[in-house]
Amino acid sequence: MSSALLSVTNLSKSYDGAGGPVPVLRGIDFDLAAGRTLALTGESGSGKSTLLHVVGGLDTPDAGSVLIDGTDIAALDDSGRARLRRETVAVVFQQFNLIPSLDVARNIAFQARLAGRHDPDWAARLATRLGLDDHLAKYPEQLSGGQQQRVAIGRTLAARPRLVLADEPTGNLDEETGVAVLDLMLDLVAETGAALMCVTHSPALAARMERRLHLKGGRIA
Repeated sequence: MSSALLSVTNLSKSYDGAGGPVPVLRGIDFDLAAGRTLALTGESGSGKSTLLHVVGGLDTPDAGSVLIDGTDIAALDDSGRARLRRETVAVVFQQFNLIPSLDVARNIAFQARLAGRHDPDWAARLATRLGLDDHLAKYPEQLSGGQQQRVAIGRTLAARPRLVLADEPTGNLDEETGVAVLDLMLDLVAETGAALMCVTHSPALAARMERRLHLKGGRIA
């Protein structure tokens, strides 16, 4: 068995189309160790987001396996996959997905509370590192896009996940804010010892990752 935190083996996934199954992933293989970073690149439709969703337990593969810390997520039921996302894997979406009725402080703590790992001191350190100290009592609608993304990153890392999956995390941000958000994410992931897999179209963002995988036609090119 692989010693990697994440091990993807011969992963395949198709979706139903008008003329029959449409292959999206075709035999994907890679490993990712704890504390390492990986950029997943490729043209639109190459399978990047599908791969991220399968790894995160948001979708199921047709064949192959995804092992996270030795657990095959395809063998888990819905509640098992939900528990995995609460306790081990966290996803940063491009859309932020903050809870409008919660202020910044409670948004940051939300995932950690679900996982039973809320640490007020750690949450406070994250807020400071993310430049959110003066915004903790505000609600998402009162924040800029860059501030909302910082809150989303803080919420992700507050639960100390072992694997962070980011789908175009700077896609909605201007260049300067995007660079700052990426710097913060890399620093905080390094501090927590988590592994990071980032889906991106940005060559500059991909260049900041330790490894890069390029998908083309559902395969690693």
